[in-house]
Amino acid sequence: MNKPVLPPGGPGDGDRILDEPLTEALSKRYLAYALSTIGSRALPDVRDGLKPVHRRVLHAMNNMRLNPEGGARKCAKVVGEVMGNFHPHGDQSIYDALVRLAQDFSQRVPLVDGQGNFGNIDGDNPAAMRYTECKMTAAAMLLLDGIDEDAVDFKPSYDGQDEEPVVLPSGFPNLLANGSSGIAVGMATSIPPHNPAELIDACLLLLSKPEATTAEILERVPGPDFPTGGVIVESAASLLETYETGRGGVRTRAKWEREETGRGTYQIVVTEIPYQVKKSDLVEQLADLIESKKAALLGDVRDESAEDIRLVLEPKSKNVEPEVLMESLFKLSALENRFPVNINVLDARGTPGVMGIKSCLIAFLAHRRDVLTRRARNRLAKIEARLHILDGLLIAYLNLDEVIRIVRYEDEPKQKLMAAFALSDLQADAILNTRLRQLAKLEEMEIRREHAQLVEERDGILAMLASDKQQWTLVGTGLRQVRAVLLKIKHPLDKAGRATGVIGRSIFADAPVVDAEAALEAMIVREPITVILSERGWIRAAKGKVEDPSELKFKEGDKLGFLVPAETTDKLLLFTSDGRFFTLGCAALPSARGHGEPVRMMIELDDKVKIIDVFPFKAGRKRFMASKQGYGFLLPEEEALANRKAGKQVLTVDASGAAFCLEAVGDQIAVVGDNGKILIFPLEELPEMPRGKGVKLQAYREGGLRDAISFNAEAGAFWIDTAGRRRDWTEWKEWVGRRAGGGKLSPKGFPTSKRFRPK
Repeated sequence: MNKPVLPPGGPGDGDRILDEPLTEALSKRYLAYALSTIGSRALPDVRDGLKPVHRRVLHAMNNMRLNPEGGARKCAKVVGEVMGNFHPHGDQSIYDALVRLAQDFSQRVPLVDGQGNFGNIDGDNPAAMRYTECKMTAAAMLLLDGIDEDAVDFKPSYDGQDEEPVVLPSGFPNLLANGSSGIAVGMATSIPPHNPAELIDACLLLLSKPEATTAEILERVPGPDFPTGGVIVESAASLLETYETGRGGVRTRAKWEREETGRGTYQIVVTEIPYQVKKSDLVEQLADLIESKKAALLGDVRDESAEDIRLVLEPKSKNVEPEVLMESLFKLSALENRFPVNINVLDARGTPGVMGIKSCLIAFLAHRRDVLTRRARNRLAKIEARLHILDGLLIAYLNLDEVIRIVRYEDEPKQKLMAAFALSDLQADAILNTRLRQLAKLEEMEIRREHAQLVEERDGILAMLASDKQQWTLVGTGLRQVRAVLLKIKHPLDKAGRATGVIGRSIFADAPVVDAEAALEAMIVREPITVILSERGWIRAAKGKVEDPSELKFKEGDKLGFLVPAETTDKLLLFTSDGRFFTLGCAALPSARGHGEPVRMMIELDDKVKIIDVFPFKAGRKRFMASKQGYGFLLPEEEALANRKAGKQVLTVDASGAAFCLEAVGDQIAVVGDNGKILIFPLEELPEMPRGKGVKLQAYREGGLRDAISFNAEAGAFWIDTAGRRRDWTEWKEWVGRRAGGGKLSPKGFPTSKRFRPK
């Protein structure tokens, strides 16, 4: 009978059982995972600007000798080499990284020359790796220059079978040139691309003036330079803060021009779009804005792009100013995009941190100096080895007859030579390997000339290694040579008439001050409508006046919440129980043919928050604002307007989220509490505030404010009974008191609901 196989951790395998608290075990393993993600996957190195996968792709291609002058190889072959030798994380992730290095609309300086379908700016996927081919670009060779000369450290690959570079020599500041993005555990990075020639100019500035400020650096590098061009409209002060701290953002707009179409009409032609915006998604977004009537000034959109970008925007009317049209579209669509900046990178020790532009460039220059000195020491070792051999050969030439005799007649010529002339093993081998024809006088002269040149070169290297000034001078010389090479590199975008080499693509401009909202309102035809808001929050607008609300139809289980007469040119204000106001344009409300749309899709409103009041905005009007706690104030209605979907916090309320809002129509205010007591006081005792808690209205031992009403003293106070009839209150003056007082019990006949109006 076969002996049963025991599972791991059973008897006889006790050494594999770890007695460890679960929380501690999870903490250790999650920390290890987090550190691995941060250091080996998501964040780039400040020295070469590459993540491990990109570095491994370029190293594998270098090993395969896929140089710019040679032929391309299948991407599947490259991916296989990378995955098998250096990066065992799946072929698709490697191919995605390789594709990005080849996309001229993603990389400011492409590092891979891709042949075949590598995707496009529309967002289409690249072809499978078995169909595409690739090789390195001249820029990639600049990053690898010196890697075979001990310029950088190497480490064992994942299986110990090979070695991979810890960092590339990096001939130009690739981190800022091509940018990077990634999400790690607890941190992320987002670095925009820049013009490499401008970055080198900034490096040269730091070499000549190490104390240069960020402002002086930005005179050389005014900001990002996106491969897709566009117009950067971020202010200079904002850019300075971004590059000083390493955190911020950059607003980029599409580049457009007006094109006359005859008879006083025109169209807008967009030739460049913001970085990382998919053109097909942008066209679809603009079409949706037209269909939903949110872009009232835009009539039509067409994509006439070929190799270059050409989006045609037709205005609704020839009377629309092109600047006004574009400003409205910049607010509504991805024609304007904000690129977040978070320069979170790994320093030379592998520690993550956020750096400003000066710190990044200084770290790059320090790396270039380290590469320079390591290559110099490597060259020095080779010179010393060659001089050692040449010294032995010169000894042989000086004693040529004796050397020939020893070689011809001695049984062990190598040992005899070493003993006779104090030669080393290498020198003796070099003499014995010398051919007869190399014993000529001319050959001796050539050896002496080579010896003198190498001695001179050795002395120069030793002098350089002993002088910091010479080292930094050579770093600057190398950067100038790299700059000249980069200026000659042409990219596929150049075929479409774009600038060649690394000449700037993005331009800088100030956003024009255009009141697009006022122009938009002027285009709206003024018509009466009725806004219908159901209890469950579905909103719509019916033309004209709704005569019979009972005929309105709602979804099953829903019913009428608010019925508000308004006009298409009005702005609709929604007040919620958490004290916020939201603003909606009446012209943009959905038609009443259906059930409308959920208002929570138009504004950022939590499901637990209730809509208390809905009314059209009227300039100059004031609102009485109050909370359940019995505090309130007067609010100018202009302060209620909110331009954000998140609304505008106006009234401070407690956790119960109960608030009141009513129009201040008279000179008196009457409040009633949960205790049934009423207090009346002049409206002028309330302060006028833009936001806040307000002042105390009425004192309560328990409960809070139940209801309030505003009225004119001349007309007298009133309440509405449950049947909807107005009841005049002639003795109201007996309830007049000082604000914040307790009040008196409500009069006989006052509704049992303790409200001035039925809820």
